[in-house]
Amino acid sequence: MTDIHTDAATSTPDAGTTPPAVTAAEPTVQKLTLSKAINSGLRQAMLDDPKVLMMGEDIGPLGGVFRVTEHLHAEFGDKRVLDTPLAESGIIGSAIGLAMRGFRPVVEIQFDGFIFPGFDQITTQLAKQTYRHEGSQSFPVVIRVPYGGHIGAVEHHQESPEAYFAHTAGLRLVSPATPHDAYWMIQEAIRSNDPVLFLEPKSRYWQRGEVQLDAGTAVPMHRSRVVRTGTEVTLIGHGAMVATLLQAAEIAAEEGTSVEVIDLRSISPIDYVPIIESVQKTGRVVVAQEAPQNVSVGSEIAATIAERAFYSLEAPVLRVSGFDTPFPPAKLEGSYLPDADRVLEAVDRALAY
Repeated sequence: MTDIHTDAATSTPDAGTTPPAVTAAEPTVQKLTLSKAINSGLRQAMLDDPKVLMMGEDIGPLGGVFRVTEHLHAEFGDKRVLDTPLAESGIIGSAIGLAMRGFRPVVEIQFDGFIFPGFDQITTQLAKQTYRHEGSQSFPVVIRVPYGGHIGAVEHHQESPEAYFAHTAGLRLVSPATPHDAYWMIQEAIRSNDPVLFLEPKSRYWQRGEVQLDAGTAVPMHRSRVVRTGTEVTLIGHGAMVATLLQAAEIAAEEGTSVEVIDLRSISPIDYVPIIESVQKTGRVVVAQEAPQNVSVGSEIAATIAERAFYSLEAPVLRVSGFDTPFPPAKLEGSYLPDADRVLEAVDRALAY
């Protein structure tokens, strides 16, 4: 198993992760929602490999709560798209067994807050099995997790639990921010021989964007990416937060401030090469996330920047996050979740140093 706590730029990629070529008959560009892009990526992965199968609550004829698996049961049947009981621990335990027998199971956790009944199976079993087998056995399990807020839902439906799993050696965590990335990253996650948590920003499911089907347009899933260039402040985020950062950057530009935006894409491992290069250029950094701040992914990024680019910093690395409280009732989520105004306030503080 690859050491996933090294920089993505220096880690060894999984064997066999080259995206499949697109046939000449296919259109090279489609405009899809993020949910449809994941659906299309799942379908392509199932066409490419008969060992890929899906498991989850209501993912079959219903197509899942968010319809991400819509039509797949009708096409591939109930032996490859399995409706399961409401038992996350059992679902993930079954996926581990299937992986040991050569399958590539893709598990759906219906909502982020429902992952905790399966927490033990993920962190003490799935994440450690390859290590226990001294690399002789791979466990290619993908766990799809709709996560994050902005949908006005009730408790346990809007959380961002990524830090729990990023802390666990043996797991890969990725989160697409665009339909294009969603299409390609889900296929790469399925081809990975290591377990992958595929975190889907559910508030962006209905965002439309161009998906380029030419395999040459796919960026490796563990690479972070500069999505807007700037010279004065670097903004860093993942998932749904990327759209908020781009909104803040537009407002900042209107006010005369040049802001660079980096989409992490991968949460474990984190590709720090574009991050450090950006910090060396701007000297100021704001890291933003929906999750609470304490012992978070944003905290880890801030600490690493301070270690690797200390002499390039003109101000402390600032963090913008959800508050260190349980997720509030839906009517208060607008006060809890970071928005462009909170990001811009941090930008102003960074520039004031």
